[in-house]
Amino acid sequence: MPDGSSKPAPIPDLSGTLLNDRLLFMECLGAGSFGKVYRAIDVTSHKDDPACFAVKCLRKPERGSFEASLQEREFLSHITASDHPNVVTLHEIIIDKPYVYVVLDLCAGGDMFHAIVTEGYFTQRTDRVKIAFLQILDALHYCHQHSVFHRDIKPENILFSKGSSQAFLADFGLATLEPYSDEHRCGSWEYMSPECIGKEFGFKGKSYSTRANDIWALGVLLLNMTTARSPWEVAKRKDKCFEAYLTNNDYFLAVLPISEGANSLFKKIFDLDPSSRISLPELRSEIVALDTF
Repeated sequence: MPDGSSKPAPIPDLSGTLLNDRLLFMECLGAGSFGKVYRAIDVTSHKDDPACFAVKCLRKPERGSFEASLQEREFLSHITASDHPNVVTLHEIIIDKPYVYVVLDLCAGGDMFHAIVTEGYFTQRTDRVKIAFLQILDALHYCHQHSVFHRDIKPENILFSKGSSQAFLADFGLATLEPYSDEHRCGSWEYMSPECIGKEFGFKGKSYSTRANDIWALGVLLLNMTTARSPWEVAKRKDKCFEAYLTNNDYFLAVLPISEGANSLFKKIFDLDPSSRISLPELRSEIVALDTF
């Protein structure tokens, strides 16, 4: 009898699998603890220009389990957000034991992390930053208007179309439908707001605004795009860069190649008080008006 401590066997290579007599799995695009993602061709579409999708293959959790509730929350959040043109569309969920297959848009342009770090796509290109950032801001605003709060905004979760003309918000694995949450330390450390970390500044033991937390993360993303750097490793006093910002909130001007206007904007985003942090509509207006980062 299993003792419950063993990890499930890894998902095998599914290349060449035909799902539902329609989706032919080609190469694996990525793999992780969550499962695997494959490029798939719809064999019922036109042969000269076949429809292609990204299909995420996940293990089907036991009914009624905590894992099942998390998966259901992810799917509901993503389906709710999918109508926005800058959210990766979730087209279909196929359950075929022991797996769940999630059929998504295929974004052939790669992710924003690659665009920033490898390609230098946004370096000294205010125009490119504005276009991509506003697309993601609009997608996030749509999510918030429909009570979906992402909680894992970072470059790896922003995908591009081929040619990088369109950016898409992806991966709703940590999304919630709750405007306030007690699930602290949710997301990636560099992008968590102090209230999400929930250890300092009077936030310990308190629920936090998932809306304001997303805006903080969006600010870190913007700084990544404009400088190819992160402001800090974690928004805690033990982090020297964050402590320097707390001591002098014009700190960015001294260490980063940004304009006075960008510095002023970052101070409004990285406001320790979530209730006075800049809103998404206000942030949008300021980005549009900004001449240069």
